[in-house]
Amino acid sequence: MSRSSRISIFLEMMSAERGASQNTLEAYERDLERFEDFLSSARKDLTVVEASDIRTYLADLTAEGLSARTQARHLSSLKQFYLFLMEEGIRQDNPVAEIGTPRMAQSLPKFLSIEDTGALLKAAQENQTDEGLRLCALIELLYATGMRVSELVSLKISQTQRDLRILIVMGKGNKERLVPLSPRAREALDRYLLVRDNFLPNSEQDKVKDTGWVFPSRGKNGYLTRHRVGQLLKELAIESGVMPSKVSPHVLRHAFATHLLENGADLRSVQKMLGHSDISTTQIYTHVLQERLQKLVFEKHPLSSKS
Repeated sequence: MSRSSRISIFLEMMSAERGASQNTLEAYERDLERFEDFLSSARKDLTVVEASDIRTYLADLTAEGLSARTQARHLSSLKQFYLFLMEEGIRQDNPVAEIGTPRMAQSLPKFLSIEDTGALLKAAQENQTDEGLRLCALIELLYATGMRVSELVSLKISQTQRDLRILIVMGKGNKERLVPLSPRAREALDRYLLVRDNFLPNSEQDKVKDTGWVFPSRGKNGYLTRHRVGQLLKELAIESGVMPSKVSPHVLRHAFATHLLENGADLRSVQKMLGHSDISTTQIYTHVLQERLQKLVFEKHPLSSKS
């Protein structure tokens, strides 16, 4: 079996048995192919790798200037791959097991202020063209639900129609979660759906193949790409007077979580709506809670100088 065949079979397994998303599969493929290229210069095969080879590889990534976070992702890809080889009986051990994850400084998520978010939403509402209605639906849904952009663009109409107050989101590992949909976001979605067919391919033959994506396009996946959504948000930022470098789909996800916590939501509820399997992932937003509690003490405590 060739090296590339092993990677292909691994990716097939991750898709069929683990429900890995297309984005995750592409990341695995890039990481493993890069490691395979690294090994080829030393004339080594993937199956005979030792821990020392992986340490040398990580040192090589460091020399290229890759961050600790990126190195950790590469290491995770390798760990999953060698676990697969063990399960298949190709290896007896996992060479990644004894290698620690590169230490990462925890950075606070970037998020927009409520004022900047409001400016974006207002600018989106002013454009009543078909493209404007689509953009308004995109940004209203992102901010109202905290969805990942990959979850947004791959929404199907059936996920939006079962209950007008709830959106069914298909998250990582094909796990469904229910997210409340505000009346404002529902209205933006419904207005857009009235013109949705205008974004389908032009030929009658292609229209028959409509697979029900909420945001169809002529791309290979049949729906709007994450990259295109990012471009549209940058253009909207310019129109609304918000610095484009501050705006991205993921920043709106952070804004959703941060603004909820600022207004009294509990961390567990935010965890469920974001689709985090572990609350430790959501705890990065606790800086907001800490700031609010500090402000509460300064303003309300009887011994505070402001009291």
